[in-house]
Amino acid sequence: MSEARIIDGKAFAEGLRARVGEAVAGLVRAHGLTPGLAVVLVGEDPASQVYVRNKAKQTREAGMHSVEHRLSADTSEADLLALVRALNADPAIHGILVQLPLPAQIRAETVIQTIDPAKDVDGFHVVNAGLLATGQEALVPCTPLGCLMLARDTLGDLSGLEAVVVGRSNIVGKPMAQLLLKESCTVTVAHSRTRDLPAVCRRADLLIAAVGRPNMVKADWIKPGATVIDVGINRVDAGEGKTRLTGDVDFEDAKAVAGAITPVPGGVGPMTIACLLRNTVVAACRQRRLTPPETL
Repeated sequence: MSEARIIDGKAFAEGLRARVGEAVAGLVRAHGLTPGLAVVLVGEDPASQVYVRNKAKQTREAGMHSVEHRLSADTSEADLLALVRALNADPAIHGILVQLPLPAQIRAETVIQTIDPAKDVDGFHVVNAGLLATGQEALVPCTPLGCLMLARDTLGDLSGLEAVVVGRSNIVGKPMAQLLLKESCTVTVAHSRTRDLPAVCRRADLLIAAVGRPNMVKADWIKPGATVIDVGINRVDAGEGKTRLTGDVDFEDAKAVAGAITPVPGGVGPMTIACLLRNTVVAACRQRRLTPPETL
């Protein structure tokens, strides 16, 4: 059997960002509407700082209005909630993202639920989770949305496929399962307590790994020819004081068995920010009672 096709998330994300840019230009031309994204960062977490910088850069490159709020690590929950409410009321802002993790004195759940669901471009608000779960129009979390786009691009129609999602987080696992149900897949949500996890994974035509454990999914967990989407981003020791990124799937092992597989880095990762930009455009359209462009 030949080696798996490598799913190039970087190239797909580039195409999506280009389509977002065209959609923004069209909205500005036809309706004088410039979608606006506000990103809030509390504290000095180095990974979050890099991520926020990339988000702001790509937002501007797409022709959108980008606003950054950087708050000190000792910011009170009340002050952060006041900022969120001000952004909810700002007509120039169509999407609000509060970067996680937050310092210990701030309850992330309280902050997320204070964001206007119509501006919740992360898709974490309980209203959006409920809309997604009941098959209605929702803002969908960016990472599972990116996974779905890559799966569709690789396999075409997903209807009838056996899909296994390993991981049950509110950010990836649960919304991923809802999206796949909407595509008429037969969906199993597995996790660390699942009995005989390798056997459950082996049933999958489409396997989504989102557990946060480096190289956990081995080749003998994968049905020959299956499509494998690896959501994991784990930093592991590479010797000599260096680290490297690896996924939840043992890539070198798995690519001999899978039909198609995402690498880490360069798979799902680039899709997350591209989908955030897409969600901001969709949110802006819905707030103005416009139909979002079909290209997104």
